[in-house]
Amino acid sequence: YSIPLDTQTLFLDGWDHTSHAMARNSFGVWEIFLPNVNGRAPIPHGSKVKIAMLTYENQRIERIPAWIRRAEQDPITKLYEGIFWNPVPYSFEHPRPEKPVSLRIYEAHIGICTPEPKIASYDEFREQVLPRIAALGYNCIQLMAIVEHVYYGSFGYQVSNYFAISSRYGTPEQLKYLIDTAHGMGVSVLLDVVHSHASKNVLDGLNMFDGTDHCYFHEGGRGRHDLWDSRLFHYGKHEVLRFLMSNVRFFVEEFRFDGFRFDGVTSMLYKHHGIARGFSGDYNEYFGPETDDEAITYLMLVNHMLHELYPRKMLTIAEDVSGMPLLCRPVTEEGGVGFDYRLGMAIPDMWIRYLKELRDEDWDMGYIVHTLCNRRWREATIAYAESHDQALVGDKTLAFWLMDKEMYTNMSDLSELTPIIDRGLALHKMIRLITFGLGGEGYLSFMGNEFGHPEWLDFPRAGNNWSFWYARRQFNLADDPLLRYKYLNGFDREMLALDVKFKCLAAAPGHVSLKHEADKMIVFERAGLLWIFNFHPWKSFADYRVGIEMPGKYRVVLCTDSSVFGGHARVSTEASAFYLTEAVPWHDRAHSLRVYAPCRTALVLALETDLIRLRVGAKQ
Repeated sequence: YSIPLDTQTLFLDGWDHTSHAMARNSFGVWEIFLPNVNGRAPIPHGSKVKIAMLTYENQRIERIPAWIRRAEQDPITKLYEGIFWNPVPYSFEHPRPEKPVSLRIYEAHIGICTPEPKIASYDEFREQVLPRIAALGYNCIQLMAIVEHVYYGSFGYQVSNYFAISSRYGTPEQLKYLIDTAHGMGVSVLLDVVHSHASKNVLDGLNMFDGTDHCYFHEGGRGRHDLWDSRLFHYGKHEVLRFLMSNVRFFVEEFRFDGFRFDGVTSMLYKHHGIARGFSGDYNEYFGPETDDEAITYLMLVNHMLHELYPRKMLTIAEDVSGMPLLCRPVTEEGGVGFDYRLGMAIPDMWIRYLKELRDEDWDMGYIVHTLCNRRWREATIAYAESHDQALVGDKTLAFWLMDKEMYTNMSDLSELTPIIDRGLALHKMIRLITFGLGGEGYLSFMGNEFGHPEWLDFPRAGNNWSFWYARRQFNLADDPLLRYKYLNGFDREMLALDVKFKCLAAAPGHVSLKHEADKMIVFERAGLLWIFNFHPWKSFADYRVGIEMPGKYRVVLCTDSSVFGGHARVSTEASAFYLTEAVPWHDRAHSLRVYAPCRTALVLALETDLIRLRVGAKQ
């Protein structure tokens, strides 16, 4: 470290008059302890605080304390300032939920959670959105852009103050109330944490904290991310490890978060940060001179710490596109990096590419199955058809790729069901369902995508005249009984209910028995269910034989073509409708049955004995 020769902490409004010298401890860290005065805190709650340092170059610099718990923007200078936050402590009412067996994640951003063109608050999210999430059947929320970031348009990925939560949404106590309320609903809450890089801001961030470029970061080019225009941590420094590990534990202890989604893990794992690199699976791509051993060590340490200190409570998810082996295996038992899950980032890329570049009749069933199933054995994956990445301006959500030409004119039930809207509704449901059923051991959706939000996401910036028009979520569309968004929203709820009943996501990976290119059919078994997909644009099949291992009487438990989901009701889901297996081996399965498979329709069938068992269990 380049240690300043003299360090002070300044507070109150008299920056030049009220100062207290700090002392350097045995670790080289500058610190100060201020005792209470007459039983009261020496610094009044809400006071502005900053640190002044005299560098070796005899330059006086002022910084926000690196461990500050509150930062607010000055309305005149527009710079963020450190605030001493010491209110009456919040008292949590609800215990932390147990770690979910089947993980159903709702990815959310507080600021855009309202239809109004403004920055929403923690309270608005708690009151208006949290009940929707629980009602749909999600058991986990992943909160984005919570840690303080100066530029709202960075989506929270240019962090400036690591121990402060964003003041633009409200107070720490309001966030604690939100998390406490979620826990009362049995919903876990994850924090999207950015330890892969940091804002390059100097006056209101960590950059040049002591006057040098290498206090928290690597010096020179290695300490800068060219694409993200940000600073890169030096994970080999003891104090950087202490800072980052303390950061995650702070959010667990202070706010009761139940785990973390680590952003930019691919950038951390390799010195090249994954820039202009492809990963074929060759082990030389993962283990070699370009691997950042210090960063991997940090990730192992932080995962080990979280899982040891909070057994059966913590969830950690890695945003990694490289497929690093053992990333999601235990640290001490197997020498893994220790994450619980990785994100299946190739899945949404596939769906967007298919919708952009290929006709429906040219979709490759084998490639779809390969992409959904291509994950490391016993390394759990979060599957998703679209996240915030696909919602951002410059891309389009699935619903927009499918129906943008008519979403503003033909989404009303009072208007004619056009071919574009009909196709869009059908494929939106099918894409989500096959991703959910085959793609991983967890499922994620970004807020609004569950009902096919009609617009992209674009934060206020100079390029859009600082407009909030696209930085909002129009939940009112899903609630309008005259609009077809309600069909997609209702389907999401029933799809997640499959996991509640059958624990699909916690089951072993699906066994795919059919990938038929000409028929555009995909059939697989998972969690005791039979999943049948007909992606053909116009061919429907009567008495289509599909293989099944377990014999018995099967009933439809979910059909994308049901009228309640905006379909054509071509498949009966009545209690009197059922399918009996025959002792005819088919596609390497011991038995088979015949089904009606309409075009652009997916069916999920369950054994009647399993349905009876579930009903009996529910009554008990």
